[in-house]
Amino acid sequence: MEQGKLYLCATPIGNLEDITMRVIRTLKEVDLIAAEDTRNSIRLLNHFEIRTPMTSYHEYNRIEKAHVLIDKMLAGQNIALITDAGTPGISDPGEDLVRLSREAGIEVTSLPGACACVTALTISGLPTRRFCFEAFLPQEKKEKQQILEELQTETRTVILYEAPHRLVRTLQELYDALGERRITICRELTKKHETAFATTLSEAITYYQTQEPKGECVIVMEGRSREEMRQEEQQRWEEMSIPEHVAYYEAQGQSRKDAMKLAAKDRGVSKREIYAALL
Repeated sequence: MEQGKLYLCATPIGNLEDITMRVIRTLKEVDLIAAEDTRNSIRLLNHFEIRTPMTSYHEYNRIEKAHVLIDKMLAGQNIALITDAGTPGISDPGEDLVRLSREAGIEVTSLPGACACVTALTISGLPTRRFCFEAFLPQEKKEKQQILEELQTETRTVILYEAPHRLVRTLQELYDALGERRITICRELTKKHETAFATTLSEAITYYQTQEPKGECVIVMEGRSREEMRQEEQQRWEEMSIPEHVAYYEAQGQSRKDAMKLAAKDRGVSKREIYAALL
């Protein structure tokens, strides 16, 4: 028997018109739809008169249910995966189903469509050539701190998700860890009251202390300036004496010669100047 296939079907993030004809056709043709929340998805399916049976696939059954769905596909059924909104597999348990399906030799294909992080990025006014997606910051304190430390030197535009009741806390944590940054807070994407609030971390904290945040938020934040990082590094080296600078590299296992060469490069001077200072 020919194996079935897994279809990752992007659904609207707000405006119901943001669904492709291909997704609608596929949802009608597959044998089963795996939905993150069947109660939410039934409204979408009813709107487009899709009568395909549904089953739940979510965070709390993502591994156990994945094996059930894989058995069905191995038996020949085609299955479509949908999330509450947007593209399956992006910050949701769909990534586990995709991984396990591929390990089982099942063909996986993605039907592109709406995605909140990309939608927010494109209207943010911040650089789009290079960006990273962090989704929701971890709730566990130690893990969150590790992520924030990594973001301190991130030069790409950063995209994060946040719920309205945690927005101010997250903005404060970002400000405390990273300092001032330009941000755009996007809300109600693709809906009638869509907003893209271009501001800074400190200004946003002040604003939302009197204005209650509403709706799921996407925070688009500028990355660290490379020039600023170079200046800080240069200042750090200049605060060291030349012997301390050379000793720094020697402590890392570099030979005297290589340590002098690295110190010269850091300070933007010739190796001869380093040698003279050591003498």
